[in-house]
Amino acid sequence: MTTFWSLWISIITIATFVGIAALLYWCSRDKMGVEEGEDMGHEYDGIREINNPLPKWWSYMFWGTLVFGAVYLVLYPGLGNFKGVLGWTSSDQTVRSMAESQASMERSRQEKTLDQYAKELSDAQARFGETFKALAYDSTGNTLLPITQIAKNDEAIKVGQRLFIQNCAQCHGSDARGQAGYPNLTDDAWLYGGEAETIKTTIMDGRIGVMPAWVDSLGKDGVKEITSYVLSMSGRKVNAQDAAAGKQRFVVCAACHGTDGKGNPAFGAPDLTDNTWLYGGSRRAVEATITHGRQGVMPAWKDVLGEEKVQLISAYVWSLSESNSK
Repeated sequence: MTTFWSLWISIITIATFVGIAALLYWCSRDKMGVEEGEDMGHEYDGIREINNPLPKWWSYMFWGTLVFGAVYLVLYPGLGNFKGVLGWTSSDQTVRSMAESQASMERSRQEKTLDQYAKELSDAQARFGETFKALAYDSTGNTLLPITQIAKNDEAIKVGQRLFIQNCAQCHGSDARGQAGYPNLTDDAWLYGGEAETIKTTIMDGRIGVMPAWVDSLGKDGVKEITSYVLSMSGRKVNAQDAAAGKQRFVVCAACHGTDGKGNPAFGAPDLTDNTWLYGGSRRAVEATITHGRQGVMPAWKDVLGEEKVQLISAYVWSLSESNSK
């Protein structure tokens, strides 16, 4: 944070505290000119107003809250770049990579600083690390068990599910059924393939899927015609003339989706014949995809979770597929 913004935040915060203190003091003074408990001379709907100030305990609570806030700002961060007397921090804001994060955690452990995030990660690894290893590795502790074998272990699946909810549910949902732009992981419509090791590769290394925009080369009429043909491939009723014209234009799409429209896992190109739509299957949604293109990014989790945790999540995800859950 620059010096300007640090001063700006500090001045506003301190001024707010001073203003609140002044207001509390002013309110505690009797400015009514009427003795406490006496009639104020106001009446509404048969109700008379009496000069009754706030109860003392209530006023003391306000003052106590103000004092607590002031003490907090002295001990902990809150005034711009001032780190507080205790030097506490929720995380190391200088971290820009996983390697720096690990170095920060080690430094925090050795120096016994109050880097809370680093402490929690270190404690979690110490507590659960052996559990993850026992479920992911064979008896020698040196070789990872096959994902399909881990999927038969109920305890491993439970742990994999918890890891999934903690790290993957934000996009794919707690039930793994996805949402617009994020695949449903419980069906058999896999963009890059649903084999156990392929799922692991996706989680470990991430994926970047790019569907180019076609409106400039096809024009609005071309987009409309290809949309009709694509919808017809999954059994939808469309304008036959538009679909026929779209079939001729589909040659530009076949490079990725195949001449039969069944997709290509090598490119992450979806099957257009199964009526499963990542961004929505309405005509408007399909037209928007063809017109503007799509860019889907699945982040790499290798450095974040480590291979043994990815192995457990992969087993859980693999077990969710319709064909593998039977």
